[in-house]
Amino acid sequence: MMDDPAWQPLHDELLRWARAGRMAEFWLRDDDAVEPTAALDRSLDLTAKHAIPLTLAVIPAHTGDALAARLSREGHVSIAIHGWAHENHALAAEKKQELGPHRPRQVVLGDLARGFARLSHLHGERALPLLVPPWNRIDAGLVSELDRLGFRALSVFGPPKPASIPLINSNVDVMDWHGTRGCRDHVLLVVEIVAQLRRAFGGGDPVGLLTHHLVHDEAVWSFMERLFEVTSLHRARWRSPPELLAKP
Repeated sequence: MMDDPAWQPLHDELLRWARAGRMAEFWLRDDDAVEPTAALDRSLDLTAKHAIPLTLAVIPAHTGDALAARLSREGHVSIAIHGWAHENHALAAEKKQELGPHRPRQVVLGDLARGFARLSHLHGERALPLLVPPWNRIDAGLVSELDRLGFRALSVFGPPKPASIPLINSNVDVMDWHGTRGCRDHVLLVVEIVAQLRRAFGGGDPVGLLTHHLVHDEAVWSFMERLFEVTSLHRARWRSPPELLAKP
Protein backbone atom coordinates (compact mmCIF):
# COMPACT_ATOMS: atom_id res chain seq x y z
CA MET A 1 0.00 0.00 0.00
CA MET A 2 2.75 2.44 0.86
CA ASP A 3 4.27 2.28 -2.62
CA ASP A 4 1.33 4.09 -4.28
CA PRO A 5 2.03 7.85 -4.26
CA ALA A 6 -1.64 8.63 -4.89
CA TRP A 7 -2.45 7.44 -1.37
CA GLN A 8 0.50 9.04 0.44
CA PRO A 9 -1.42 12.23 1.38
CA LEU A 10 -3.99 10.13 3.22
CA HIS A 11 -1.29 8.18 5.04
CA ASP A 12 0.31 11.46 6.06
CA GLU A 13 -2.94 13.00 7.28
CA LEU A 14 -3.89 9.94 9.31
CA LEU A 15 -0.41 9.92 10.85
CA ARG A 16 -0.99 13.55 11.87
CA TRP A 17 -4.17 12.50 13.66
CA ALA A 18 -2.35 9.67 15.40
CA ARG A 19 0.50 11.90 16.56
CA ALA A 20 -2.06 14.25 18.06
CA GLY A 21 -3.59 11.35 19.97
CA ARG A 22 -6.81 11.54 17.96
CA MET A 23 -8.73 9.03 15.87
CA ALA A 24 -10.09 10.05 12.47
CA GLU A 25 -13.71 9.10 11.83
CA PHE A 26 -15.53 7.98 8.70
CA TRP A 27 -19.00 6.70 7.88
CA LEU A 28 -20.42 4.96 4.80
CA ARG A 29 -23.80 5.55 3.14
CA ASP A 30 -24.88 3.58 0.07
CA ASP A 31 -28.02 4.70 -1.78
CA ASP A 32 -30.86 3.18 -3.83
CA ALA A 33 -31.08 -0.33 -2.38
CA VAL A 34 -34.28 -2.18 -3.33
CA GLU A 35 -33.61 -5.90 -3.70
CA PRO A 36 -30.81 -8.46 -3.47
CA THR A 37 -28.37 -8.20 -6.39
CA ALA A 38 -24.86 -9.35 -7.16
CA ALA A 39 -23.66 -5.77 -6.68
CA LEU A 40 -25.27 -5.59 -3.25
CA ASP A 41 -23.68 -8.92 -2.31
CA ARG A 42 -20.31 -7.52 -3.31
CA SER A 43 -20.82 -4.42 -1.18
CA LEU A 44 -21.97 -6.47 1.79
CA ASP A 45 -19.05 -8.86 1.49
CA LEU A 46 -16.49 -6.05 1.13
CA THR A 47 -17.76 -4.09 4.12
CA ALA A 48 -18.09 -7.20 6.27
CA LYS A 49 -14.53 -8.24 5.39
CA HIS A 50 -13.20 -4.94 6.73
CA ALA A 51 -15.75 -4.57 9.58
CA ILE A 52 -17.19 -1.36 8.09
CA PRO A 53 -20.66 -0.33 9.33
CA LEU A 54 -22.81 0.17 6.24
CA THR A 55 -25.90 2.37 6.06
CA LEU A 56 -28.14 1.37 3.16
CA ALA A 57 -30.61 4.00 1.97
CA VAL A 58 -33.56 1.82 0.90
CA ILE A 59 -36.42 2.97 -1.37
CA PRO A 60 -39.57 1.92 0.55
CA ALA A 61 -42.07 1.76 -2.34
CA HIS A 62 -39.99 -0.68 -4.38
CA THR A 63 -38.56 -3.01 -1.75
CA GLY A 64 -39.93 -6.00 0.12
CA ASP A 65 -39.31 -9.25 1.93
CA ALA A 66 -36.46 -10.40 -0.31
CA LEU A 67 -34.13 -7.59 0.76
CA ALA A 68 -35.18 -7.92 4.39
CA ALA A 69 -34.34 -11.63 4.31
CA ARG A 70 -30.98 -11.00 2.64
CA LEU A 71 -29.98 -8.37 5.20
CA SER A 72 -31.22 -10.30 8.22
CA ARG A 73 -27.87 -12.09 8.48
CA GLU A 74 -25.75 -8.95 8.06
CA GLY A 75 -25.09 -7.52 11.50
CA HIS A 76 -23.06 -4.57 10.22
CA VAL A 77 -25.88 -3.06 8.13
CA SER A 78 -28.37 -0.33 9.09
CA ILE A 79 -31.29 0.93 7.03
CA ALA A 80 -32.13 4.56 6.23
CA ILE A 81 -35.38 5.71 4.63
CA HIS A 82 -34.70 6.89 1.07
CA GLY A 83 -37.81 8.99 0.46
CA TRP A 84 -40.78 6.97 -0.74
CA ALA A 85 -40.50 5.97 -4.43
CA HIS A 86 -37.47 7.97 -5.65
CA GLU A 87 -39.75 9.70 -8.18
CA ASN A 88 -39.04 13.13 -9.58
CA HIS A 89 -41.85 15.67 -9.17
CA ALA A 90 -39.88 18.76 -10.18
CA LEU A 91 -40.44 20.68 -13.39
CA ALA A 92 -38.35 19.81 -16.44
CA ALA A 93 -36.08 22.83 -16.00
CA GLU A 94 -35.46 22.14 -12.32
CA LYS A 95 -33.13 19.76 -10.52
CA LYS A 96 -34.74 16.43 -9.71
CA GLN A 97 -36.59 16.31 -6.42
CA GLU A 98 -39.11 14.02 -4.77
CA LEU A 99 -39.40 15.92 -1.48
CA GLY A 100 -39.83 19.38 -2.94
CA PRO A 101 -42.61 22.01 -2.96
CA HIS A 102 -44.25 20.55 -6.07
CA ARG A 103 -46.96 18.60 -4.23
CA PRO A 104 -49.11 19.41 -1.21
CA ARG A 105 -47.04 19.20 1.95
CA GLN A 106 -49.36 16.69 3.61
CA VAL A 107 -49.05 14.37 0.61
CA VAL A 108 -45.25 14.43 0.84
CA LEU A 109 -45.30 13.93 4.60
CA GLY A 110 -47.75 11.07 4.15
CA ASP A 111 -45.33 9.38 1.76
CA LEU A 112 -42.51 9.73 4.29
CA ALA A 113 -44.64 8.34 7.09
CA ARG A 114 -45.57 5.35 4.88
CA GLY A 115 -41.95 4.82 3.98
CA PHE A 116 -40.77 4.87 7.58
CA ALA A 117 -43.54 2.48 8.64
CA ARG A 118 -42.86 0.08 5.77
CA LEU A 119 -39.12 -0.19 6.39
CA SER A 120 -39.65 -0.49 10.14
CA HIS A 121 -42.04 -3.38 9.49
CA LEU A 122 -39.62 -5.08 7.10
CA HIS A 123 -36.37 -4.50 8.98
CA GLY A 124 -37.35 -3.93 12.61
CA GLU A 125 -34.78 -2.09 14.73
CA ARG A 126 -32.33 -2.18 11.83
CA ALA A 127 -34.43 0.60 10.25
CA LEU A 128 -33.07 3.87 11.61
CA PRO A 129 -35.11 7.07 12.07
CA LEU A 130 -32.81 8.60 9.44
CA LEU A 131 -34.15 10.22 6.27
CA VAL A 132 -32.04 10.28 3.11
CA PRO A 133 -33.88 12.43 0.53
CA PRO A 134 -33.63 11.18 -3.06
CA TRP A 135 -31.08 13.27 -4.98
CA ASN A 136 -30.07 14.71 -1.57
CA ARG A 137 -32.71 17.42 -1.86
CA ILE A 138 -35.58 18.32 0.46
CA ASP A 139 -37.75 21.41 0.71
CA ALA A 140 -36.68 23.44 3.74
CA GLY A 141 -40.29 23.74 4.84
CA LEU A 142 -40.51 19.97 5.34
CA VAL A 143 -37.50 19.64 7.61
CA SER A 144 -39.24 21.06 10.67
CA GLU A 145 -42.00 18.44 10.24
CA LEU A 146 -39.70 15.42 10.30
CA ASP A 147 -39.50 15.13 14.07
CA ARG A 148 -43.24 14.57 14.47
CA LEU A 149 -43.03 11.72 11.93
CA GLY A 150 -40.47 10.00 14.13
CA PHE A 151 -37.31 10.94 12.25
CA ARG A 152 -34.33 11.80 14.42
CA ALA A 153 -31.79 12.78 11.77
CA LEU A 154 -31.43 13.85 8.14
CA SER A 155 -28.66 12.96 5.71
CA VAL A 156 -28.03 14.92 2.52
CA PHE A 157 -24.78 15.71 0.70
CA GLY A 158 -22.35 18.49 1.47
CA PRO A 159 -21.41 20.70 4.42
CA PRO A 160 -23.92 20.99 7.25
CA LYS A 161 -26.42 23.83 7.32
CA PRO A 162 -28.53 25.03 10.26
CA ALA A 163 -31.51 22.72 10.68
CA SER A 164 -34.12 21.80 13.27
CA ILE A 165 -32.97 18.18 13.19
CA PRO A 166 -29.47 16.67 13.48
CA LEU A 167 -27.62 16.28 10.18
CA ILE A 168 -25.36 13.34 9.31
CA ASN A 169 -24.19 14.33 5.86
CA SER A 170 -22.20 12.54 3.22
CA ASN A 171 -19.46 14.74 1.84
CA VAL A 172 -17.32 12.61 -0.51
CA ASP A 173 -19.06 11.03 -3.52
CA VAL A 174 -17.09 8.35 -5.38
CA MET A 175 -19.14 8.66 -8.59
CA ASP A 176 -18.42 10.92 -11.56
CA TRP A 177 -22.09 11.62 -12.28
CA HIS A 178 -21.55 14.37 -14.84
CA GLY A 179 -18.69 12.72 -16.73
CA THR A 180 -17.87 9.05 -17.11
CA ARG A 181 -20.60 7.94 -14.68
CA GLY A 182 -17.97 5.65 -13.25
CA CYS A 183 -15.48 6.18 -10.45
CA ARG A 184 -13.92 9.57 -9.99
CA ASP A 185 -10.16 9.80 -10.29
CA HIS A 186 -8.56 8.12 -7.28
CA VAL A 187 -6.04 10.92 -6.81
CA LEU A 188 -8.81 13.52 -6.63
CA LEU A 189 -10.82 11.39 -4.23
CA VAL A 190 -7.86 11.06 -1.89
CA VAL A 191 -7.31 14.83 -2.03
CA GLU A 192 -10.97 15.40 -1.19
CA ILE A 193 -10.89 12.97 1.72
CA VAL A 194 -7.76 14.61 3.12
CA ALA A 195 -9.40 18.04 2.85
CA GLN A 196 -12.44 16.76 4.75
CA LEU A 197 -10.19 15.20 7.41
CA ARG A 198 -8.47 18.55 7.89
CA ARG A 199 -11.85 20.22 8.38
CA ALA A 200 -12.79 17.48 10.82
CA PHE A 201 -9.55 18.00 12.73
CA GLY A 202 -10.68 21.56 13.40
CA GLY A 203 -14.10 20.44 14.59
CA GLY A 204 -15.92 19.65 11.34
CA ASP A 205 -17.89 16.59 10.33
CA PRO A 206 -16.34 13.14 9.83
CA VAL A 207 -15.67 11.88 6.33
CA GLY A 208 -19.00 10.68 4.93
CA LEU A 209 -18.38 8.40 1.93
CA LEU A 210 -21.30 8.15 -0.51
CA THR A 211 -21.61 5.13 -2.80
CA HIS A 212 -24.25 3.63 -5.13
CA HIS A 213 -23.58 -0.11 -5.40
CA LEU A 214 -25.87 -0.63 -8.40
CA VAL A 215 -23.70 1.51 -10.72
CA HIS A 216 -20.18 0.83 -9.46
CA ASP A 217 -17.45 0.04 -11.95
CA GLU A 218 -14.30 -1.88 -11.03
CA ALA A 219 -12.49 1.36 -10.21
CA VAL A 220 -15.01 2.09 -7.45
CA TRP A 221 -14.61 -1.34 -5.92
CA SER A 222 -10.82 -1.08 -5.97
CA PHE A 223 -10.95 2.40 -4.45
CA MET A 224 -13.17 1.22 -1.60
CA GLU A 225 -10.95 -1.78 -0.92
CA ARG A 226 -7.85 0.40 -0.74
CA LEU A 227 -9.56 3.03 1.43
CA PHE A 228 -10.69 0.38 3.91
CA GLU A 229 -7.16 -1.06 4.00
CA VAL A 230 -5.51 2.33 4.60
CA THR A 231 -7.94 3.39 7.31
CA SER A 232 -7.53 0.03 9.04
CA LEU A 233 -3.75 0.37 8.93
CA HIS A 234 -4.00 3.70 10.73
CA ARG A 235 -6.76 2.58 13.08
CA ALA A 236 -9.25 5.15 11.84
CA ARG A 237 -12.77 4.53 13.07
CA TRP A 238 -15.77 3.83 10.83
CA ARG A 239 -18.96 4.84 12.65
CA SER A 240 -22.63 3.97 12.30
CA PRO A 241 -25.25 6.76 12.37
CA PRO A 242 -26.40 5.87 15.93
CA GLU A 243 -22.78 6.23 17.07
CA LEU A 244 -22.48 9.60 15.34
CA LEU A 245 -25.74 10.82 16.87
CA ALA A 246 -24.65 9.70 20.33
CA LYS A 247 -21.53 11.86 20.24
CA PRO A 248 -21.77 15.10 22.26
